Amino acid sequence: MGFVVFESNKLVSRFTKRFFDLLLSTIGLVVSAPVWAVIAVCIKLDDRGPVFYTQVRLCRWEKVFRVYKFRSMVTGAEQGSGPVWASANDSRVTRIGKLLRATGADELPQLFNIFRGDMSFVGPRPERPELVDIFSQKIRNYNQRFSVQPGLTGLAQVYGRYDSSPRQKLCYDLLYIRRRSLWLDLKLISVSFWITFRGKWESRLRKF
Repeated sequence: MGFVVFESNKLVSRFTKRFFDLLLSTIGLVVSAPVWAVIAVCIKLDDRGPVFYTQVRLCRWEKVFRVYKFRSMVTGAEQGSGPVWASANDSRVTRIGKLLRATGADELPQLFNIFRGDMSFVGPRPERPELVDIFSQKIRNYNQRFSVQPGLTGLAQVYGRYDSSPRQKLCYDLLYIRRRSLWLDLKLISVSFWITFRGKWESRLRKF
């Protein structure tokens, strides 16, 4: 009987989280539409390149999906180099891209990923398949982070530094998976808005 109740609670929690994601992403897409238009114009004026950038990532159970972003780097930034993390003062980041990355505005198109169900508002960041192959071989229990949907924000994104190691970020991800709740999600989303307001998403130090 206890197991049945536990499974029932998990289903209710998952349904509540999905309903919350669907509601909030719908509101976000409508409210942020004017901001999308301004960002698109700024990107075009900056270097005339494409407005959007897509990338293959892994979601729950390591399923492949395509994540959407506003382009913040020069076109073809990884041609010839393969997947490379952005570094401090990265020359590949455009002028408007620096502002987009600092405020997290480059992630706005992921509201569409959340609406579709590829992502949640809160969870481990979706990672690239090439990097997952490397990390899963070097870091114990790394694949456990794929037991939940990836998120736009989360413990690792908020409390970890931009240049925190994959192992450190995994500790935050696994802690979130163990303690996840609607209340924790609301708290992390609120803190994320504050980090956005302060333009601290790219900070190598504490974000808030």
